[in-house]
Amino acid sequence: MKLVVRVIEAKSLPPTDPNGLSDPYVRLQLGKHRFRTKVIKKSLNPKWDEEFSFRVDDLNEELLISVMDEDKFFNDDFVGQLKVPISLVFEEEIKSLGTAWYSLQPKSKKSKNKESGEIRLSIYFSQKNASMESNGSGDLLLHPRMTESPSRSSTGNSNSSSPVREEITSAKDEKSGTQKTITGRIAQIFNKSSDMSSTPSRRSIDLDQSEISKVEVSEMKAEDQSSNETFEEAMRKIQSADQGSEIPSNLPAGVFIDQQYVIAPEDLNELLFSSDSNFLKSLADVQGNTELEIGPWKFENDGEILKRLVTYVKAPSKLIKAVKAFEEHTYLKADGKNFAVLASVSTPDVMYGSTFRVEILYVITPGPELPTGEQCSHLVVSWRMNFLQNTMMKGMIENGARQGMKESFDQYASLLAQTVKPVDLKDVSSNKEQALASLHAEPESDWRLAVRYFANFTVISTVFMGLYVLVHICLAAPSIIQGLEFGGLDLPDSIGEFVVCAVLVLQGERMLGIISRFIKARAQKGSDHGIKAQGDGWLLTVALIEGSNLASVDSSGFSDPYVVFTCNGKTRTSSIKFQKSNPIWNEIFEFDAMDDPPSVLDVVVYDFDGPFDEAASLGHAEINFLKANIADLADVWVPLEGKLALACQSKLHLRIFLDNTRGGNVAKDYLSKMEKEVGKKINLRSPQTNSAFQKLFGLPPEEFLINDFTCHLKRKMPLQGRLFLSARIIGFHANLFGKKTKFFFLWEDIEDIQVVPPTFSSMGSPIIVITLRKGRGVDARHGAKTQDEQGRLKFHFQSFVSFNVAHR
Repeated sequence: MKLVVRVIEAKSLPPTDPNGLSDPYVRLQLGKHRFRTKVIKKSLNPKWDEEFSFRVDDLNEELLISVMDEDKFFNDDFVGQLKVPISLVFEEEIKSLGTAWYSLQPKSKKSKNKESGEIRLSIYFSQKNASMESNGSGDLLLHPRMTESPSRSSTGNSNSSSPVREEITSAKDEKSGTQKTITGRIAQIFNKSSDMSSTPSRRSIDLDQSEISKVEVSEMKAEDQSSNETFEEAMRKIQSADQGSEIPSNLPAGVFIDQQYVIAPEDLNELLFSSDSNFLKSLADVQGNTELEIGPWKFENDGEILKRLVTYVKAPSKLIKAVKAFEEHTYLKADGKNFAVLASVSTPDVMYGSTFRVEILYVITPGPELPTGEQCSHLVVSWRMNFLQNTMMKGMIENGARQGMKESFDQYASLLAQTVKPVDLKDVSSNKEQALASLHAEPESDWRLAVRYFANFTVISTVFMGLYVLVHICLAAPSIIQGLEFGGLDLPDSIGEFVVCAVLVLQGERMLGIISRFIKARAQKGSDHGIKAQGDGWLLTVALIEGSNLASVDSSGFSDPYVVFTCNGKTRTSSIKFQKSNPIWNEIFEFDAMDDPPSVLDVVVYDFDGPFDEAASLGHAEINFLKANIADLADVWVPLEGKLALACQSKLHLRIFLDNTRGGNVAKDYLSKMEKEVGKKINLRSPQTNSAFQKLFGLPPEEFLINDFTCHLKRKMPLQGRLFLSARIIGFHANLFGKKTKFFFLWEDIEDIQVVPPTFSSMGSPIIVITLRKGRGVDARHGAKTQDEQGRLKFHFQSFVSFNVAHR
């Protein structure tokens, strides 16, 4: 008998960590069988949505469900527990407790924390097959949706569907009756009993079978009715429910496919995941898989989640024999342009198959605009291992799964390339001129700009007041000299006149400021637009298309924005757009060729306040070329950061191109230059080594490894790992008993490198201390030993095998 427990979510868990949060996971135990869910970091309302199956041999057992908090250095903390008697589930008419919230209880009544939160579970007996056996090895398992209970056998002593093993009396008639029952069931299983004697037990079995079949037929009809929705209708329904959630990031174990295809994103999604598509059937033929069954897409949780189940027998390989595989596909995002599907793959028949699941994430996003005008899609397939139980074979299982899945997805990519044309990135980059040729800055005369800029209440009211005063001077007679006045000095004669004079002076000063700002802004008109880059090397081209929802800091409700780009210490400035919150520039900027590939492009949007006032920042952004794919930057909306920008959700539309005009010998040229600096020959690493280095830190293809060293990272305790040096980064990686530590920071972020004399704790080796600039290297903060008063991170590396080589 199989008991299925689905752990969905929990809420209102008590905090157990100093930060006021917890890292909860759920531990389940029934008899000797134990399972556990994945750990949800820093949450008091975690969501797991994981399912576990237990074999039940005794209805007197209890299911123990414990919620724990993971602790890295000490024993895991207890949060709360729940005990569910198995008999309670079995006594239900539909053999299910349904989906419900349960209050967690403390370990003892003396515990300080009486409130332990609540957990949402679904507990039921699952139906494995429609046939029934009485030998105890093939029990009938009931699905929670079953609304009719099987009838009792004619003996009246036990329910025919019950898995409880009762003692049989030694009476001969009962033994013979039992033998007849077994004979009847075996004959029924093998379809040999069309003419066998109809004993009362046989009649009871036939009755049970007919009732169960009726329930199954009604279930199948209900399922058919629920799955009558076509794939297109399901997509429209889930798209309407999409709340603008973010696209999931790649899973940590690695990426199998990262390719662009000449097909619209919605068409690629339909090709890969539609129930009517033949792609999975073709893939099964290529990979040698058999017994492929593709279930319909179904909505769960009141239409919030769209799922389906795919089963097949995986072809035998060098590592494993042919096994049954189950894939549960779940849509995480579908908004019409971006799609994300998570596949949870389980193979329970393989060795240790119940201890892990493989999770595969398919992400489809729009690709760059093609010169031909065709739509383009970007497909990324990443994966990770989700271990449900701790096992010493963790490393071997992960390596075996990686090898097998790499072969499978190589075949997947090959078949997809035969079905849909891949995009050649060289063709995309070579058409840079064509992509930029369509950009033309709006020609606008100075007079038209002046009319739009000066047509506001301040200017009109000031001009009106000035004319009014001039007319008054012409009409009024000269006043007599009185008080402290003398010839040529006419002072205000009342408080009213004094106020009017003050208003006129302030309005005049403001009018002069507006005029000076306009003249200065027109002098800055497109100062860097269209200037061609000089030199040979890495050429960076940035096209500024438009801005969206820029913050307004003027009383008019608009701003006068302009953009400043900074890369490798060089700046390019756009023209100023007057009184615009959604300005259109269409300006192109080129940076002079650089010897080394750039790492970061800084973008800052300012509001022009005149030649004598400090410009106010409307937002800023940082484009990291090490973390972004160059092809993805060919047409991108960049969200701005900063208080004003976040409040208004400001964005900039950019097109960024990075080309190397020196050809493909970048690594050799760079290493030859470094050999002269360090006075030592540096060997060029193999493509396989460079590829492994790029995958380790998620770097772009143009990044290459210079050298790597074994050393210790000094924090509270020394951690042995490897230090990697490339043209743009310094990276560190360590793997201690499966606990991975990985980070990198840029060379240009380094402010100082010092050598500390050897100490006893450094094992007689000098210590290299690297200090970063303030505010830099935030992503690598977990690897820093200290942070000084100025907020600068300090990294300590020691115990080099050859310190002199590493120091050079």
